[in-house]
Amino acid sequence: MTDPQEVVENTGVTERLPTERLEREVENFLNALAEKALASISERITEATDRLVDYMEHGGPGLKSAISGVRALATGKSPLRAAMSAGMTGLKEQVKHMFGRGGGDGGKKALKLTNIVEQIDVGVPIRLAYDQWTQFEDFPGFMKKVESVDQESDEKVNWKAQIWWSHRNWESTIIEQVPDDRIVWRSKGPKGYVDGAVTFSALAPNLTRILLVMEYHAQGFFEHTGNLWRAQGRRARLECKHFRRHVMAHAILRPDEIEGWRGEIRDGEVVKTHEEAIEEEERDRKRREAGEEGAEAERPHEGAIEEEEEAEWEHEPPAAAEEDLEAARRPP
Repeated sequence: MTDPQEVVENTGVTERLPTERLEREVENFLNALAEKALASISERITEATDRLVDYMEHGGPGLKSAISGVRALATGKSPLRAAMSAGMTGLKEQVKHMFGRGGGDGGKKALKLTNIVEQIDVGVPIRLAYDQWTQFEDFPGFMKKVESVDQESDEKVNWKAQIWWSHRNWESTIIEQVPDDRIVWRSKGPKGYVDGAVTFSALAPNLTRILLVMEYHAQGFFEHTGNLWRAQGRRARLECKHFRRHVMAHAILRPDEIEGWRGEIRDGEVVKTHEEAIEEEERDRKRREAGEEGAEAERPHEGAIEEEEEAEWEHEPPAAAEEDLEAARRPP
């Protein structure tokens, strides 16, 4: 049987077919299609990028990641690396947008506050709990994240504390302070600060309730990240427990050695100094003691009352005494 291929070769059909010309035409056609497709894609990318940039400049979130990916591809990065670059850029942008940075109004959105409310009961008299709290410079000795405290004046206190892996400084101004009752302060700092108030209530002679309310104005990546998990609230809770432990384990053993600040502050001004408060307390104490001694002196003693009754019996007329005796003997 004759092979078809041998028949074609023997008759010279292959030589007469324009295969080379056909290959060139196909190649030219494919090149033309590729150039047209690339031109179309390039034009679309340029238009899309311009729209994205214009929108992004007006605060559109989530767009820097797309442009980052386009630029990565344009510089010759692989699709995988371009996607990773776009993903990291998108993550950073989302974090900034979440925290009120990089949005509209030039990134000047109001910072979110972290509200912290903690309550502890301490088994000591209210005066001891209050006096220990006013010793701010002792806080670094028993609180873990409070690094240093410098009381510049009666109403000015400088703080340094660790917030996650960063360190923050702020200045607090006590605007109201009433002994054994409350302390209210406001703060300012370049990278975060704390406003708040603390009150003291006597539940029993040896039991004091402390209520702490704070507003933490966070600034910086780590502080904002901590806000997501309320890390500052948990830290405040732990520091309150450290305060209670210190008071119950140490301060209660030497209450006379802890001299708290007994002055009074109103509207950020000291209206009564510590020395004036101590002198006033001493005068009140002496006045009470003098009053108790005077009342004791005026009150007749039990022995004196018995002597007066005996004297009255002795001086009673005999006739009246006999009549009383006869009446007592008479049957009812």
